[in-house]
Order: sequence, then C-alpha cells, then structure tokens
Amino acid sequence: MGMNMKSSSTVFKERIQFGKVERCINMGRRPVHVILSTLFIATIFSIFLLYSPNPLYLISKQGLEQQASSPMQGHESYQKIESCDFSKGHWVREPRGSFFYTNSSCATIPESKNCFKQGRMDMDFLNWRWKPDQCELPRFDAKTFLQIVQGKTMAFIGDSVARNHMESLLCLLSQEEIPESIYKDSEDRFRTWYFRHSNFTLKVLWTKFLIAGEERMINGTGSSIFDLQLDKVDDGWAKHLPGVDYAIVSAGHWFFRVMYLHEGDNVVGCVYCNEPNVTSRNVDFALKMSFRATFNYINGCKNCSGLVTLLRTFVPAHFENGAWNTGGYCNRTGPFNETEIDLTSSEWQMRNAQVKEIKRARKFGGNQGKRFGVVDVTRAMLMRPDGHPGEHWGNKWKGGYNDCVHWCMPGPVDTWSEIFMAVLRKEAGLSSL
Repeated sequence: MGMNMKSSSTVFKERIQFGKVERCINMGRRPVHVILSTLFIATIFSIFLLYSPNPLYLISKQGLEQQASSPMQGHESYQKIESCDFSKGHWVREPRGSFFYTNSSCATIPESKNCFKQGRMDMDFLNWRWKPDQCELPRFDAKTFLQIVQGKTMAFIGDSVARNHMESLLCLLSQEEIPESIYKDSEDRFRTWYFRHSNFTLKVLWTKFLIAGEERMINGTGSSIFDLQLDKVDDGWAKHLPGVDYAIVSAGHWFFRVMYLHEGDNVVGCVYCNEPNVTSRNVDFALKMSFRATFNYINGCKNCSGLVTLLRTFVPAHFENGAWNTGGYCNRTGPFNETEIDLTSSEWQMRNAQVKEIKRARKFGGNQGKRFGVVDVTRAMLMRPDGHPGEHWGNKWKGGYNDCVHWCMPGPVDTWSEIFMAVLRKEAGLSSL
C-alpha cells in the first residue's frame, strides 16, 4: 500500500509559500482583510504543528538541512533518537500500522511469505506499530534510505530469516525505485538486486551457521547431525565480503540440532548429543562461538576498509502445542503484551550471546576503522506470535506443516527495517548530518 509521506520540511515550505501568496493578495486591501488572512495562516500553521505525524523525527536530507537553520530543535530531536533504546517498548494499535506496501504494489514478495495470497483472511495483525519507551521510532523513508546507501553495496548474511529481512527491505525500497535482479544461483540462495538510479547493490549471502559446518550423511541421507568448525567461517559468504559496505549478520534457527563442535582436529563439545566423553554445551554457547569467529574474521579482513557491520538479533519462532514436525501451529491474530513474554527463554539467551559478542567485536575493531551496531528486535518480536505464515505459506510438498519461523509480508517484519534505518544512520556516522 505504497504510502508516500511528505517530509516535514516539504510541508512546512508549502505553508510558507502559501503565506507569501496570501500576503501578496491582501496587499493594498483594507486592514481587516490583512488581519483575517493573518489569522487564517496562523490557524493553518497551528493545525500543522498539532497534527503533523512526528514532524521532528522525519529524516530526509532536505528536512535535516531545514532543521539546521533551527539548531536547537534539530539537535534535540536527533540527539533523542541517537540515544534511544529501540529494543525496549510495546506495540500500540494504529490503523495505519507499519506497512507500506501490499502484494499488488510489491512484485518481489515470495510465494511462501505472501500470506494473503495463500489464504490468510485476518488483517488486524497489520494494525500495530512498535513504540519504543524513550522516543518515537521514525517511519521508514525509502527515498532517504536510498540516498544514504547511494553507490554502496549491502549484504544480508545469514539463513532464510535473514533473507526474509532482505525481502522486506526490497519491498519497502521498491515503492521508491524498482530494482533489477542481476544474479541468482542455481539453488536461489545467493541473490543480488541492483537499484540503477541509486547505484545501490543489495545482496543476500546464505549460510546456515556463519561458520563452516557439514551434515553427517547416513546411507546417502541427511541425518540432521552437524559437525561445526568453531575456528573457521563459512567461505560461501566470506569470499564475497570484500567490496561490501554494509553487512547485516544474523543466525540462530539452525543451531537447534545435534552438533559436534570442533577446533582444528579436536572435538571440544557437543549440543544435544549426551555422550559421556564429550563436553555437553548449550545452544547459546555454539551460537556465541559462531559469532565470535564471524566478527574476528570481519575485524581481520584487510580488504574491508570502512565496513559497517550490524547484528540483527535472534527472532523467535512461535510454535504452540508441538514443533514444526509434530503438529505445532501459530494461529494467533494479535500481539502479546510485555507480561506475556519470557525473558529467561532460550531465545533471549541467544540474543544476549549475540549482543555480548558484538560488543567484544566493537572493542577490538574500533581502532581499525571498523564499525559495529545492533538492530535489536528480539523483545519486539517475542510479542508477535501473530506475524507468521502458519498454514498460509503454500508449500504443498510439506503439506500439514506450519511455518511459525518466517514472517508474513507485509507484517511485523517491516519494523526491522525501521529500526535498521535508525541504527544505520548512527553507525555509518550520518546521525549528525
């Protein structure tokens, strides 16, 4: 539902121009006309101030230039955004929600996330917007985003949920500029899109674990048992890193499997295997070591000058009454509130492990000109059991299974890019423009 908002500066400029016209019309007339015109203009301006949707938080470059002429107002509003913790907040009902497109206005929505096309009937899950406790979250501005990344390359590195995020961003940006698909591998896991007008390249680099991992085969069939190399990243994404300006890194759902953890030739632990001679490790330990290896590799990359790396924190699945293959489902139509989520859960522990590692990476990488930031969406998405495709994902070969891992488009997944854009401005050094 391509909703294009005017920036506050554009609206304000129109008000000023309107005022000039009114003054010209009334010059030379009787004083009462001048007074009435002045009162009319003042009324219009008052309505603008009262009802403009968060005029201080709109973030187009034109708006920033206009705010520069009023330094106190601009400085205070952007300082508030820069210091805001977007991860803590709640969902508020808003008929407009956070969606900016529909399946008729975005041609790149995958069939499996096109929930309405696959038969979902309820729409109330769209009518919610994330409200941080400390500030207002700026609405996504595709034009400004493309200005920020003009001439740059951005890569989403991770599994199918990382791709879900990229696909959401692709739809948001396509309301401003239609991208070209310029690369797709044979398995449709590595994709590249190009925005010709903005000279912006958007990629997804698929990887299960971020680090090197191989599935054990039994009689030619996958066993769902993996050997992970904690000291070696997956070359599938790593070889593409030079030349990337912005890397958005995420992982998590593949770690809920039996995994043997290796360092060199030594087995240093195992997840879910319960073998007497192997150290038992939790899922969050394996995830932590994966991100440590990833961030160490990024910090050691000699051909990655100026790289901005953002962690998108773990987002939970919402299966109820079973797992994906034992009849679990997710058929809720509204969000949880803060009292209904569990901040001692394994999902929250995984988020904490990720955040700890990126803080470590920032400490070691700062002196090398590397920048690191966090797009922290875990708490917000713990509250959104209503945002998944569930049975509405159209994959007939897995009939009977529900998708409570990925996210409908449009839907709560689009909020990730609103938080992402705010964090990107800060970590790319653009918050003071």
